[in-house]
Amino acid sequence: MSAVPISRYPIPDLASLPQDMQDRILGVQEKAGFIPNVFLALAHRPAEFRAFFAYHDALMEKEGGLSLAEREMIVVATSAANNCEYCVVAHGAILRIRAKNTTIADQVAVNYRKADISPRERAMLDFAMKVCLDAQSIDDTDYQRLYPHGFNDADIWDIAAIAAFFGLSNRMVNFASIRPNDEFYLMGRVPRDV
Repeated sequence: MSAVPISRYPIPDLASLPQDMQDRILGVQEKAGFIPNVFLALAHRPAEFRAFFAYHDALMEKEGGLSLAEREMIVVATSAANNCEYCVVAHGAILRIRAKNTTIADQVAVNYRKADISPRERAMLDFAMKVCLDAQSIDDTDYQRLYPHGFNDADIWDIAAIAAFFGLSNRMVNFASIRPNDEFYLMGRVPRDV
């Protein structure tokens, strides 16, 4: 365990939090085996914590045209473009698990254009990166590049919304100096103890 603080802002005592937040955090801990630092770092502002994770879940956990792995791939690529260590490391771990691929997250984070991904995933990430870096220039031709890969307008909204939401997340994590948990670095790389 590192002596470096997980955030420049206060980390509240778990027992002092409202019950719904305690339940959410303990549920994540039970599933992951640890509490991701972002949950603790955002917990000092309960209304924002609830809003943040409600929108996160609405984008990342729903059924739809994008797979769960594709959603995580968007997060990793755009977070790398935004220089967000926390999101690249944490969502890279989730991507490795959801894609069942030990190398995909590193490839996508470094240069998705050279990664071992499908043409569909490449088109999706091209659009997500444009939302991330140059959203004001998106026009109908950007949509037309996605349709042949099986994306519909609802899927395209999801791609854009994930890129935009994680732009917010990346900036919050960076200004608050929230560091990734050490546990994320090995997740999806080595077999879990059964």
